[in-house]
Amino acid sequence: MANMIEMLGLPFLACALMTLILSPLGMHVLKREVIFIDIALAQTATVGTLAAHIFCGIATDSPAGYAWALGVTLAAAAFYAAVRRHIVQIPLEAVVGVSYAIAAAAALFLAGLATGGHVHVKHVLSGSILWSTWRDIAAQALVFSVGALAFFLFRKPFRQLSDDYAGARTKGLHVFWWDFLFYALLGAVVTLSVRTAGVVVVFSFLIIPATVSALWTSRWGMRLVVAWICGGGASVAGLLFAYRYDFSVGPAIAAFLGVVLVLCAAVAWAMKRTIKSAPGFARLLQATRFRAL
Repeated sequence: MANMIEMLGLPFLACALMTLILSPLGMHVLKREVIFIDIALAQTATVGTLAAHIFCGIATDSPAGYAWALGVTLAAAAFYAAVRRHIVQIPLEAVVGVSYAIAAAAALFLAGLATGGHVHVKHVLSGSILWSTWRDIAAQALVFSVGALAFFLFRKPFRQLSDDYAGARTKGLHVFWWDFLFYALLGAVVTLSVRTAGVVVVFSFLIIPATVSALWTSRWGMRLVVAWICGGGASVAGLLFAYRYDFSVGPAIAAFLGVVLVLCAAVAWAMKRTIKSAPGFARLLQATRFRAL
C-alpha cells in the first residue's frame, strides 16, 4: 500500500488539479461548439516549444520553453478571437480544424529537424504523468490558480459569450477582448497540462466530464460538481488499473473516462424511457432541474 501511494500520489495530484480547472473550461468549450480547440492550441504550443529548441537551443521542459509555447499560444488566441468577431461565413470549428492540421504538420516538420524528434512527438501525445514531480505540481497549482481566479472574476462575461455570443455583441460587450482572454487562459492551462499528461489525456479531461455533466443537469453549478466527480473517479480508477496491470497511465485514465461517459449515457437513456412511462418521475426531475438526454 505504501509503495502504491508513493508511486501514484503525485500523478493523482496532477490529475486532480487538471480535473478542477479543465472541467469548467470544458463546459464553456461545449457551449461555444469549439470541441477541438484544446488540441489545436496544444499543437500550436508544440510548434513554439520545438522552434525554441531547434533555433535557440532552449530545453523543451524548461521555463523558457514554456514561455515560447505560451507566446505562440497567445498569438493563436488572438487569431481565434478575431476570426469569431469578423468572419461569419465560416464556422469557428472549421477554422480550428484547419489551424490544427497546419500546426500538426509544422510540429511534425520541426520534430524531423530536431534530434530525437520522435521522442518529442510521443511526449506530446502521451505525456509523462507517472513521472510527475513536486516541481510540476507546484507549477500547475500556480498557473491553474491564476486561471481559476480569472475565470471566477470574469465569469459573467465569459458566460454571456458562451451562452449567446450574438446577444453579448448586441449589448455592447467587447467580444474580441473577452474572447481573447478566454482563449489565452485556456491556452495557458492546456499548454502546461499537455507537458504533463499529453494531448489525449488533456482532451479527455476537458471534454468528457463536461459532456457527462450535460447529460444530467442544465445548472452550471451542478454540472461542475458532476464533472469533478466524473474526472476524479476516472482518475482513481485509471491509476489503480495502470498500477495493478502495469499499463500506461495516460491511456488508462482516458479509457476510464470513456467508460464513465458510456455508462452515464446508458443510465440517462434508461431514465428517459422511465420518464415516458412515469409522468410523476418526470415532474420530480423537472423540479430539481435534472434531465436525461
